[in-house]
Amino acid sequence: MTISGDKPIVAVTGASRGIGHAIVRHFWKQEWDVITMARTPFSDQCPWADGIIKHIMVDLSDPASIEQACNNLMDMLGGRGLNALVNNAGISPKADNGERLGVMQTSPETMHHVQQVNLVAPMMLSQKLIGPLKETKGAIVNVSSIAAHRVHQFAGSAYAISKAGLSTFTRELAHELGETGVRVNAVAPGEIKTSILSPGTDEMVEEDVPMRRLGNPEEVAEVVYFLCGPHASYVTGSEIHINGGQHI
Repeated sequence: MTISGDKPIVAVTGASRGIGHAIVRHFWKQEWDVITMARTPFSDQCPWADGIIKHIMVDLSDPASIEQACNNLMDMLGGRGLNALVNNAGISPKADNGERLGVMQTSPETMHHVQQVNLVAPMMLSQKLIGPLKETKGAIVNVSSIAAHRVHQFAGSAYAISKAGLSTFTRELAHELGETGVRVNAVAPGEIKTSILSPGTDEMVEEDVPMRRLGNPEEVAEVVYFLCGPHASYVTGSEIHINGGQHI
């Protein structure tokens, strides 16, 4: 399937639920063509998008799968440029009892797996898709986390380490690509109302979030959209906290 027309095009990873799903819907409502990338068939998770969203199945833990997915995406572009890449997918493994995994409880295999999905995969996607991104002087937005900047009572150490790396990766890549016109930024959500919230989140929000409420996925999507669009044309190497003031 080749994308036709002249709408701007965005590729989003981890797009079938939560923040990723909200990002997809927001770009679609703004009349962008959307390419989703996830392990599962997208339309099974989101019936409204069947026939509208272009989907590529990819296992971000497998470098060979990432390479094939990028080839498929290039074929889908049909020689057109890519206006934005949103690296949203991420995993945060828990202990068997559902509690966070600290450094001392994290196996090397788990650490490597989380880094591959959360950090190495965004790097590979950025490298493979830089050609079409340069054509449009497009944007890369990485979805980091408040856990990149402070110890979080629910997010495990492997996840936090990967997100801290993603924040640094954002700065490094923005510096490298500055002259090309490709902008690279990040967002760092805090406690967002999704299906994967941990028990005890409401109490933490009351204690730690100055705005005393959870964020909505749409509030993250709107900032991501801003960073991908022309109103952020002089913004690169930045990270925007989306957490109701939790980081302060």
